[in-house]
Amino acid sequence: MTNALSRLLETNDWLMADGATGTNLFNMGLGAGDPPEFWNETETDKIRTLYHGAVDSGSDIFLTNSFGANASRLKLHNAQDRAYELSRLAAAIAREIADAAGRPVVVAGSVGPTGEIMEPVGTLTHASAVEMFHETAEGLKDGGADVLWVETISAPEEYRAAAEGFKLAGMPWCGTMSFDTAGRTMMGVTSSDMVQMVAGIENAPLAFGANCGTGASDILRTVLGFVAQGTEMPVIAKGNAGIPKYQDGHIHYDGTPELMADYAVLARDCGARIIGGCCGTMPEHLRAMREALENRPRGERPTLERIVAALGPFSSENDGTGDNIAPKRERRGGRRKS
Repeated sequence: MTNALSRLLETNDWLMADGATGTNLFNMGLGAGDPPEFWNETETDKIRTLYHGAVDSGSDIFLTNSFGANASRLKLHNAQDRAYELSRLAAAIAREIADAAGRPVVVAGSVGPTGEIMEPVGTLTHASAVEMFHETAEGLKDGGADVLWVETISAPEEYRAAAEGFKLAGMPWCGTMSFDTAGRTMMGVTSSDMVQMVAGIENAPLAFGANCGTGASDILRTVLGFVAQGTEMPVIAKGNAGIPKYQDGHIHYDGTPELMADYAVLARDCGARIIGGCCGTMPEHLRAMREALENRPRGERPTLERIVAALGPFSSENDGTGDNIAPKRERRGGRRKS
């Protein structure tokens, strides 16, 4: 399928994605617990600023402000009937910014989890999940998104339901899971499990990978886990800007631009083709990442010891598979700051 993302992947060794949505919007005044998707209608200039921050910092791909724009999540705000429209608005504003960029920039329609647990563990049926993902996908498609991008998924059943919903919309897509529980997703998926799952999906994604999770070190160990399986599909790394800490009533991420620059280069050398940031990643981080990716030469695939030395220790002893054991070694240097 020929599309904007496929064309960029064909002509570039790596692409840079964007950074955080929530962190940036909280800094603009979004209240805790308020749905950011409402701002697509009421604070459009701030959403333009969010998107400009990514594009002006060098992102080749940026995600729309539609992570929670599904009927299940919006029901918490009595807006379950607005999933399509809020998704469409998120993509329409993004399309405007991308088209004015003066270079190819991909609008990726962000699709988050439903917030419910699927059968047989929970009560959400496959059909209902597919319907929700399809509705969001249609809104993003009609707003002008180039590709759909499901992210922060924990359950394989939900990942497959998203793939089915996107197929109904006739849209290409990418998908990441969050490996935040000792190298596994909350529902127990390992990096090798994900590679096998993606290989078996009929409506396969253009790229797959990991986002969010814990620190930058952990996500690179997961990327190494993907690559070790011999996958030929482009791998995505979208790690948090350091480790979250609660300070003065707010969550603060301690990763500096310098640390994120190191992370970006290491992610590329680990085998990731699409590299961005997640929670805590601001435009200043993205600028440092872009400069490093463009100017630092490609190196050998890093060892776990090298990742720890550059970015800090892993949060767990192994990556969930038991194969990648964390080195018993303290990090060197002091790039992080509180």
